[in-house]
Amino acid sequence: MSYDKFYRFYDMVMGDRSDAARYIVNLIARHKPEAKTVLEIACGTGSILGILSASYEVTGLDRSRPMLTIARKKLPHVRFVRQDMTSFHIARRFDAIVCVFDSINHLLRFSDWRKVFRRVALHLKDDGVFIFDINTLGKLRRLASGPAWERWFDRDLAIIKVTGERRGVFKWDVKIFEHQNRDSYRLFHEKISEIAFPKVCRVILRKSKRSILSVRRRRIGRNGSISWAECVTPSVLTQKFAT
Repeated sequence: MSYDKFYRFYDMVMGDRSDAARYIVNLIARHKPEAKTVLEIACGTGSILGILSASYEVTGLDRSRPMLTIARKKLPHVRFVRQDMTSFHIARRFDAIVCVFDSINHLLRFSDWRKVFRRVALHLKDDGVFIFDINTLGKLRRLASGPAWERWFDRDLAIIKVTGERRGVFKWDVKIFEHQNRDSYRLFHEKISEIAFPKVCRVILRKSKRSILSVRRRRIGRNGSISWAECVTPSVLTQKFAT
């Protein structure tokens, strides 16, 4: 998902992500206190990398050229790489890899989820950790059964409604009405797809309890609860996904 239209409004709508960034910093400090290098895949506009860069040498990876353009302007001191998270190759390994804000849910085939875990396993150091989150099937169903989310941002209006599920796929129907002049608005409309594969967490948990340091639901900011696999070591990723 490249957010072909939504990218320019992403930071406005998503708001301050400092709470999530500090939560991730705390996770890394708890489970990998000696960590020095962090890679964020599907980093978007770099909304958490600013805070992470105060503690670590960070790299951001995303497939969207427009979003990376915004990220580079915001964080000129950070290295960004334009690659797909299902096939990325960077000539180094990292102490920690992060993938947040339900980025994995945008991949609509389970085979692509497997590709992400394989690439992560290959780019983590032997004692590194992988921190990621997902929207669960239950969370997506609750969003789909609820009302549309509406908010004014000065003179711009955002309306987001989750619909679904058709063949397991949920649609985020995003409408941004950008104020032009007086009573004139320009509509930016995009539909963003997400899917949940409940067996992913079950498979990983079955493989090795010692390799999963914790999986929990946590409420961060205004976006509600989300399921976090706080730290996955390379061994479990390699056992299940790297072949």
